[in-house]
Amino acid sequence: MPKDLRDLAGISGALCRVSVGIEDADDLIADLKQALEKI
Repeated sequence: MPKDLRDLAGISGALCRVSVGIEDADDLIADLKQALEKI
């Protein structure tokens, strides 16, 4: 998405987009926790 459209939509550069499938919710939460612990 071009910057001008992001600005119009109010989307900042700090946005973190997460795309998930049909995995179990507990598995997704555990994966996110593990990833966030590394940053």
